Formats: sequence, structure tokens, C-alpha cells
Amino acid sequence: MIVVCACGIITPRAQKELPVTESIVESSTPRRVLVIQAHPDDVEFSSAGTVAKWANQGAEITYCSITSGDKGSDDPEMTGERLAASREIEQQAACDVLGVKELKFLRYKDATLVADLDLRLALTRVMRQVRPDIVMTFDPSMRYAGQEYINHPDHVATGEASLAAVFPSVRDRMTFPELLAEGLEPHKVPEVYLYATQNPDIWIDITDTIEVKLLALKAHASQVRDWDPSDMIRDWARESAAANPNKDESTGEYAESFKYFKLG
Repeated sequence: MIVVCACGIITPRAQKELPVTESIVESSTPRRVLVIQAHPDDVEFSSAGTVAKWANQGAEITYCSITSGDKGSDDPEMTGERLAASREIEQQAACDVLGVKELKFLRYKDATLVADLDLRLALTRVMRQVRPDIVMTFDPSMRYAGQEYINHPDHVATGEASLAAVFPSVRDRMTFPELLAEGLEPHKVPEVYLYATQNPDIWIDITDTIEVKLLALKAHASQVRDWDPSDMIRDWARESAAANPNKDESTGEYAESFKYFKLG
């Protein structure tokens, strides 16, 4: 579960870059989007408003959850197997709310992810299967925030392995030749969106989809049974919108922010 948001913290380096306006990036609806997360609920906390927006516009969204969240409980009576099964059902319910077309689970063990060649191969396989226009995943550079938050190592590993798959593995024919034997040809990913970032340069207005995001988040009953994160999520999205350097009178109340790459 993410407990810190991409809330518009701009580093000196990021401030020197030209901010990417939403109108430029969203000149056309993406056809296929691959959203990669470490655990069920990661995307619902961070970027599901954007997912719902794109799905509403007709994009085909595929979720890839690397783990099934089998460590995410303090209940002494819970088992990892039961929890994973429950969380897979919860994630499917959230995807149904958001309009996600397909949900894939890689079923790696929670809290043990490493950005090694095995994980990179698995993600490269998924990317060649889906052949997305956009890959959305964690920003692996976000290791901590302030003096109160250390990012989950699974989040960091997910971002690192995802970026390594985007470049160079998914596009290079001679990398992982076993994928060619599976009939999976190379693919170039044109765009990448990194969520849970401290270096955002694009802000997506989610004012029209924040309620859908909150409804999807509530599907994760095992994680939000004893608390309602709605006010926190609204605060994060409001702070993100306020941090947008391109905001004007037409800017919506809520936004999600990302580090954006347009690859050649």
C-alpha cells in the first residue's frame, strides 16, 4: 500500500525542465496501456484516476501485478495463500470498476522482489504480449520522502525492472531470445509514466474520475476495512493539482502527477 503520493515536490533539476502540458500529451487517447504494480491496490492509491480517465476515452488497459500481496496483513489467523487469493479477487473487482480490460498476476512473493534478470524477463514477456503505447509504473528513484517515509523495496524493484524491460529488453531482438521462440517479437514502448514520483513533469486532471478511483480503492476490503482513505486521497489529489505549474482558471480541483518519458 502506498502511503505517500506524488504530491508535486519539484527538485531543482526538474524545475529546469520544460513542464509537459496535459494538452500536448493527451492530444490523442492511448490505444493500449500497460500498468505495472508491485501489489494489489498500489495503482488504486496512486494513479487510478488516470487509468479510469483513459479507459473512459476508449483505451485498452492491462494491469500487471507482480505479487498478489500475500504479506499484507497483521491478522495472526491469516495465511499467505488465503490472503493472496482474496487480494486477487479484490484487484479484479477494482479493475472492473475502472474499466480495465485485462488483469495479469505474476505471483512473485510479496516483500521479496529484486530487480534481477528473472523479473526483467517476466516483464519483458508481458510487454511483448500487450505491446503497449504507454507503460505506467513506479518511479524507482523514490526511496524515501521527508523524515517519515521509506518506500517499500518492492515498489523500487518494480520500477527498476520495468524500466529495464522498456529499455532495452523489450525492443532488442537478441535480448531474451527464448521470447522469440514463444512467438513474442520485439516492441518499442513510445511513452512511460512513472507514478509515486518526487520529480513530476506532467499533471493529469482527474476531477471527473476521482470518485471512480475511490470506489475502486474500496474494493480492496482487506486493506481498507478499518479505515476510510477517501479524505487522504482527495487531499493528495488536491495538493497535486495545486503543484501543477501550468494550472489556470480551467484547471480541475484534483490531479495525479507523473514523471513522463517520450522515447524515440
